[in-house]
Parts: sequence; structure tokens; C-alpha cells
Amino acid sequence: MKLTFLFFASAVLLACSVFAAPPVEEGKTIFSARCAGCHNINKVLTGPALAGVDKRRTIDWIVNFVHSSQTVIKKGDATAVELFNKFNHIPMPDHPDLSADNIKNIVEYIKSEATGSNPEKAPFARPSQLRPSYKPLTFANYGFFLSYIALVCLLIGVLIFAVQLKQYQRSAKEKV
Repeated sequence: MKLTFLFFASAVLLACSVFAAPPVEEGKTIFSARCAGCHNINKVLTGPALAGVDKRRTIDWIVNFVHSSQTVIKKGDATAVELFNKFNHIPMPDHPDLSADNIKNIVEYIKSEATGSNPEKAPFARPSQLRPSYKPLTFANYGFFLSYIALVCLLIGVLIFAVQLKQYQRSAKEKV
């Protein structure tokens, strides 16, 4: 009985660890759903740009501010009051339902995006540098089309000449 219970408990723990989202992915999901409407990582929108927020503030300050920004402002935190004044007294919505781990995952996502350490995104980050800008063919490029048609006609003429030459050689051989 104990062995069955241990096996079942191990299987459940293994399944939970396999299906749990990595912190950065969970942070990306939460950021997209809750934060991206007002914040960008590298640009100022309704709220400040969040790149480097982990270097400017402690994680405890970030957690408290996300849970209830107005509470932090009312306590007289100088940084919170400065942000509130800088962004036209627009209050940040409270997110008391997010756990500290959720907020830490959001910060991890912000750090990964700010440093550009996502290798999957790299080929698409600057597509103009990967592929040169080709000018599409149009009928306005008549020089190209005329030279193309002239080259095709020349090749057809060479082939006809080669066939005629071969027929002339055969007929000359038969006469001899």
C-alpha cells in the first residue's frame, strides 16, 4: 500500500512539474493580459517603460506597488508619488489577486525581453537586415523584359541554325 501511494505521489509531482509553465512564459502570459495595455518594455506608454525595473526598484517594492499602487502612494513613498505625478495622476489598477511569484515571473519576463536574450526572436527582430530589398518586376521595367525576350529569341535562332546546319551536313554526306 505504501509503495502504491509513493508511486502515485511521485507521478502527480512529476506531472505537475512537467506541465508547469516556465517562469518567463508565465510572466509573458500575465504581462500580455494585464500590463501590456499601459506598459511596454522599452517605450513609455500610459505608464513607464519597464526595462530595468528590477535594477531601479527592489522586488518587494514592485510587489507592493503592483498589489496596490495607491496604498504605496498614500504611505508617502517618494518614488511612487513621483511616478504618479509624472504620469498625469493616472492611477495604476490594483492587482491583489497576483501572487508575489506571479509578479516575480513578470519581472523575469521583462528582464529577458529587455536584454534581448530570446534566441527564437532574433531572426525576426530585424527582417530588413536579413533580406535585401528587392524591387518587384513590373511592366515598367521594359528594359529587362526586352532583353529577356531578345535572349530567348537569340537562343531559339541558335537552335534553329544548329538544326539546319546538321541537316545540311547530313544531306552533304548522302550526296558523297
